[in-house]
Amino acid sequence: MDLDIDRVRGCFPALTEGVAHFDGPGGTQVPRQVAQAVADTLCGGVSNRGTVTAAERRAESVVAGARAAMADLLGCRPGGVVFARSMTQATLDMARALARQWGEGDEIVVTRLDHDANIRPWTIAAEAAGATVRWAGFDPVTGELTVDDVAAVLTPRTRLVAVTAASNLLGTRPDIPAIAEAAHAVGALLYVDGVHLTPHAAVAMTDLGADFYACSPYKFCGPHHGVVAAAPELLETIRPDKLLPSTDAVPERFELGTLPYELLAGTTAAVDFLADLGGPAATERRPRLLDAMRKVEAHEAELFGGLLDGLAAIDGVTLHGSPKRRTPTALFSVAGRAPHEVYEHLAGLGVNAPAGSFYAIEAARRIGLGPQGAVRAGLALYSDARDVERLLAGVAELAP
Repeated sequence: MDLDIDRVRGCFPALTEGVAHFDGPGGTQVPRQVAQAVADTLCGGVSNRGTVTAAERRAESVVAGARAAMADLLGCRPGGVVFARSMTQATLDMARALARQWGEGDEIVVTRLDHDANIRPWTIAAEAAGATVRWAGFDPVTGELTVDDVAAVLTPRTRLVAVTAASNLLGTRPDIPAIAEAAHAVGALLYVDGVHLTPHAAVAMTDLGADFYACSPYKFCGPHHGVVAAAPELLETIRPDKLLPSTDAVPERFELGTLPYELLAGTTAAVDFLADLGGPAATERRPRLLDAMRKVEAHEAELFGGLLDGLAAIDGVTLHGSPKRRTPTALFSVAGRAPHEVYEHLAGLGVNAPAGSFYAIEAARRIGLGPQGAVRAGLALYSDARDVERLLAGVAELAP
């Protein structure tokens, strides 16, 4: 069965405002089920986790439920799911902890395609440890990052490779399993930024070959916080900074302070919302999630083809990058119009398609964008054909 788009859209109160949202890459809208889970948790009795009072047990259940939900979404084990304030914080913390194992002569690989949250934490940590940073480039015309681009900078001294599973700027989806094989062949770990992939495709960490996989629930209809997942055995080898009385157990040793229970409850609700788009509720959640994400991917791909064709047909529009495999993310410029001017014009029509470089500053420089960047139109599971028509009509009004 196809994705029931009317049913999906009916779950998002924000869509009743009449805005066509192409700003999902920066954060999706939230279904009422998620908002209700957050509210219920805030309104119910909770306290620090424990086993004595009902409030303690409720907090413990929320945390365990969120770990299980994220494990089902990512195809990993609950004991390897770490929660943080954001993906950026999680990556900075993990980079500092891992860097304790690095020294002079060690090498860290980052790519020019990545969001800065998967670049700067590693360059900062490498500098502090005396390690060398090596940069993998990508084709500035197509936006493709190949395994050869990464392999060209790997050596026996490579300790970690940081790479995006999907570019938040261009949508490019590198061949992560091939990159993982190349990284592992030289004994390196692979840290994958899955923030922009997770909302658009089924994820299986084992199939990807990722040692670490980071993502953000607010990009797949959940609340604002971050997640990084890894095998519990790998996490056991890493010693982060922590308070003396806090637990040394994995994964809790990586989580600073009391967790935001309401956000974790909302994350579980977001995963359950996605699962409900898949198979019958009586089946296990993981198979339903895989089915649901296949539906989402097919729905978005159909809309995206029309969006790309429509933009290409408008005089003066330049589409940046043409990767063979990509998420439904279009980056474009309009001749004679500043990106922010296009952004403001569309916003006035009730179409949200922001402009900038979106923290992918190295990628923006690589493809030759100026400080203002370009306009980004990203589809989400709740996007429909009317949204695409409205965006194309608005852009056409600006054509020279």
